[in-house]
Amino acid sequence: MGVDISTRVYGGHVVVALRGELDIVDAARAAAAVTSVTCGGQWVIVDLSVLGFIDCSALRALLGVQRLARQAGGDVLLAAPQERVLRLLALTGLGDVFCVHASVAAAAASEKTPCTRLGARARCTQKTAAGGRPLACSRGTSNPAERSSSTTRS
Repeated sequence: MGVDISTRVYGGHVVVALRGELDIVDAARAAAAVTSVTCGGQWVIVDLSVLGFIDCSALRALLGVQRLARQAGGDVLLAAPQERVLRLLALTGLGDVFCVHASVAAAAASEKTPCTRLGARARCTQKTAAGGRPLACSRGTSNPAERSSSTTRS
């Protein structure tokens, strides 16, 4: 199936939305899309709300992008992962490395507010999202307007 990648601005924040299935075939392309908007300390939100599958190679690619973003003074925030994606984040321990939010709005509201960390593991200020899904980190919500800027399809 592959992954569709689109970029938009949400309340002044760059959002990269991933749709479909993200595996080793598209991992580098998705990482490049996120990397391209992380320059200059930008905080980028990766919208996972319509990503049905992600494999470990794609998570590793996103981890590399996060590392680059943090070195530049920014970060990569994950928003609205579906159950399968959330499960892989939990199984790999990366739910404690990435700041994971219930929605794009929650991620946008948390900009430059680091996740609360106890030791090496992130802890939630809110343990579950709607429907009882556990989150690695969650903040309040806001509702700024959205504006699309580009779309890429594989």
